[in-house]
Amino acid sequence: MAIDPEMLLRAYAAGVFPMADSRDADEVYWVEPRRRAILPLDRFHLSRSLRKTLKSDRFEVTRDRAFAEVVLRCAGRDETWINAEIEESYGVLHRRGFAHSIETWDEGRLVGGLYGVRLGRAFFGESMFSDVTDASKVALAWLVARLRIGGFILLDCQFMTGHLRSLGAIEVAQDDYLSLLAAAVGGDAPSAGAAGDAVAAAGEGAASFDALDELLAARAPDAAGAGVPPSGCVIAQLLAQTS
Repeated sequence: MAIDPEMLLRAYAAGVFPMADSRDADEVYWVEPRRRAILPLDRFHLSRSLRKTLKSDRFEVTRDRAFAEVVLRCAGRDETWINAEIEESYGVLHRRGFAHSIETWDEGRLVGGLYGVRLGRAFFGESMFSDVTDASKVALAWLVARLRIGGFILLDCQFMTGHLRSLGAIEVAQDDYLSLLAAAVGGDAPSAGAAGDAVAAAGEGAASFDALDELLAARAPDAAGAGVPPSGCVIAQLLAQTS
């Protein structure tokens, strides 16, 4: 049985999120870390090797093409906090427009990705997976570019890891995080009622998860008239402006 979506969104707006003890756990519990990992959107660390990978367009990158599979792959570890209830709950949020995935593909095969929750001008990263080198880093780079272009101000990473720290994530105290959260979400969490408009409920006009798609669709030929710049080059350029 899924967690009530309105309760889940209100939990995020209050700085709380669900976890389970294992894949087979029957129950979930609510977590509010004393130290919170966030990735400042203007401090993403774009290494030389990652920039090269982005510009090569080695991976095809999509959004929301395989949300359920990304969650399932993130849960497919020896140790995981994603049980069936959490998997179902985020599927509900995805269908209502509040949860999104970024996928990386190699010759038609899903090799990496991430998923999370969008609320106001905040994005709460839940989990990521990678089958090949740089697959999840590329997904995160595309997410950061998407959030920057879309007017988001908070990327919550929950718990610090060495991988996240290498990409620019920092830890903040709980009180500082709640201040950042209040600025990004503002007021009460929206309703996720089945009849509601998910975009409007998330705060229409506050941030756009589609702005990057519009930017890429509007690309013009380069100065030499050599055609439309590759998507990865655009992402690398956007991130290099602040890295």
